[in-house]
Amino acid sequence: MAKSDPAGLALRLVAAARLRDVLAGSRFTPLGPGDLSDGRDRALANRLVTTALRRHGHLNLMIHHLLERGMPGRSGTFEAVLRISLAQLLFLPDLGAHSALFLAGEAVKRDKKAAHLSGLINALLRRAQAEAESLTSAPLDLLFPERLRKGWVKAYGEEAVIAFGEAMLAGAPLDLTLKSATPQLISALGAEPLFADSVRIEERDKSVDALPGYAEGDWWVQDMAASLPARFFNLPPGSRVLDMCAAPGGKTAQLVKAGFQVTALDNDGERLARVRTNLDRLGYEAELVEADATRFEAENPFDAILLDAPCSATGTFRRHPEVVWHRSQSDVKDRVVLQRKMIARAVENLKSGGVLVYCVCSLEADEGEDQARWAAETFPQLRPFPALRVDNGALNEMVTRQGYLRTHPGQVVPGGGTLDGFFIARFKKA
Repeated sequence: MAKSDPAGLALRLVAAARLRDVLAGSRFTPLGPGDLSDGRDRALANRLVTTALRRHGHLNLMIHHLLERGMPGRSGTFEAVLRISLAQLLFLPDLGAHSALFLAGEAVKRDKKAAHLSGLINALLRRAQAEAESLTSAPLDLLFPERLRKGWVKAYGEEAVIAFGEAMLAGAPLDLTLKSATPQLISALGAEPLFADSVRIEERDKSVDALPGYAEGDWWVQDMAASLPARFFNLPPGSRVLDMCAAPGGKTAQLVKAGFQVTALDNDGERLARVRTNLDRLGYEAELVEADATRFEAENPFDAILLDAPCSATGTFRRHPEVVWHRSQSDVKDRVVLQRKMIARAVENLKSGGVLVYCVCSLEADEGEDQARWAAETFPQLRPFPALRVDNGALNEMVTRQGYLRTHPGQVVPGGGTLDGFFIARFKKA
């Protein structure tokens, strides 16, 4: 940063650059020390970007209202700067209006493609400030694209979708799965028990690797909803289980903890290395295999298979708000085709009498309920093995009439709070 640059400008330039990448289709990853060395600057920049992403639907409406001729073409970082500035001005009042107004103009001046728009961005923000009451009154369901919103209202109801909006703005707390759910560890973490060995940390002032028990391998990060599929295997210790799309390894760790002989399969060597790193920290052992799940042929069939299939991931919007804007209907259709290829391979690699658990972190019926129906109709030897009841009153409400488990961010978990969207179906091979 040049000496003449005002305080706070550098972090906004970095935030705008990261947001611009996400608007172009990249997945949001929080800014790290390599992006901004000062921890306070980094925290503020991440806050600006995540607020802009969580409020993306509302910001779309504002920008449509403010820019009568639409977004200027070939304008560099203009849109990204406008979005983080609107987010600060209208939704982060504790940061003050002056810095939002002043630094927005300074930020676009630093971009040759946007510099001629410095007057425009100042005028837009001042108008937004004057119309703040009406601009910030949009319903919560408008935080989501119309296509998804209509489908979700049909599947889950209007009240649930409003609750989705509340969950979007609240974000996701940190859920952990413990190797041993001791009161001492739970207390040291400042966590609250959720279900079985899952706990939740609502607020923290430390990085994940600085929390008690991390170095000792006492736990791993895993949303409570993501911990549910691996609990559907009622098998004796020593059973051979294939984790078909294993990375980053949370479900693999659960299966090892349950006493199974686990094979962790993934087609990406780097992702598989992450599984190995996580297992090593936990002191767990599993066989790791790098292979394409749609072509994998086991020498001997498995007693059980967990298929956490690649999907649209719309159920993870609390932690990845951009996902709802990046997924098109064609994306979902492509994933449905891939999922079916994986289900077919799973059936081939499963022994007679074996159990298949299919799951996706998606809220779309195409990838969940419809896919389970397709599997049962396509493979006569694959019989639905319903989850009739779950050993917890709150989770029983998540079991559908068909015996599937369906979670979504509009539901309240034991102890309060929300969880990711997941679909889980269980089958037995006749």
